[in-house]
Amino acid sequence: MLEATQQHLTLLQTLGLNHSLRSHLAGLDWPANTDAMRVVEVQRDRVQLLGAHQRACSARIAAELQQALRDEGQSLAVGDWVLAGPDAFGEHWVRAQAPRLNALTRRNPEGLRQTLVANVDTALLVMGLDHDFNLARLDRYLVLTHAAGIASVVVLSKADRCAQVQARLAEVQAHLRACREGPQAVLAVNGTQASARESLWPWLGAGQTLVLLGSSGAGKSTLTNSLCDAHLQGTGSVREDDSRGRHTTSVRSLHRAPCGACIIDTPGLRGLQLDVNQQELAEAFDDISGLAPQCRFRNCSHQDEPGCAVRDALSAARLKSYHKLQRELGREQRTPLQRQAQLSEWKSRSREARIRIRAKSGG
Repeated sequence: MLEATQQHLTLLQTLGLNHSLRSHLAGLDWPANTDAMRVVEVQRDRVQLLGAHQRACSARIAAELQQALRDEGQSLAVGDWVLAGPDAFGEHWVRAQAPRLNALTRRNPEGLRQTLVANVDTALLVMGLDHDFNLARLDRYLVLTHAAGIASVVVLSKADRCAQVQARLAEVQAHLRACREGPQAVLAVNGTQASARESLWPWLGAGQTLVLLGSSGAGKSTLTNSLCDAHLQGTGSVREDDSRGRHTTSVRSLHRAPCGACIIDTPGLRGLQLDVNQQELAEAFDDISGLAPQCRFRNCSHQDEPGCAVRDALSAARLKSYHKLQRELGREQRTPLQRQAQLSEWKSRSREARIRIRAKSGG
């Protein structure tokens, strides 16, 4: 890489290689006959890569790197930068992974960390202006992106199907009005029109990487096609009764837009178990942590205490999201012994309740 031409570096910059990532790559011990490439899709036993001159290739992960990733509980993700090259038989191998600038992670049903995407500049939080509209889900996505240090933009899609667009915009803005580090913007767009691309133009600079996050049927693939000015992703219908969509996107994939930005489309996230701690949750809800010192009681839980400045200032929906996520993190962070103790307590209470019911009924 240090010997690469300026033209070569410029071409890599169009794939999102910024100054910090260049420094990370330069610090690696480069194996012979390898080049810097970006992961654009992860498959079961291969990754799809894109390098300078827009040359794409399919590659396997070298055993040494695979073992190192496994030891760290990690895996390659869309957006990663790697060093890869062909062997004597023309088979491409990923030999090394560059350190990430950031990554969006969640916990899978087994509680293990799963990296969704890496090295992202902006997250577009897509929410349909139909039955998909859900402020609690939006709060969850905002915690996810804030913990990763990734800027966010709320995109209310399907504006052409909603008669109360301005009211919905105002609802989101009011919900987040006290946030000091909330989303950079809240926009309403029609993903099928070029105007959607124009609305998002400030975040579509050459070399910028954007990821679209949202539920199935929110309009992410439609917006991806619009931003890339091509039919790259299949789109599906949604049920009329609840606006639930089919999973038309089954894998995360990175695409180049004509403007030079990199767009990562993702499958709908039906479940998003956060991979954050209590401190990161508090920082994401900086409207609550900022108002808390004004509460009458220092240890105010912002639930039913008198003189609660938080409850007086924020919407009930915003506060409900915070308490729900707090409880969720509390459950996840309990030790097995603590979980067993609580289970025993629940069983004991249930048994006592049954005894009281039988006593009252004369049984």
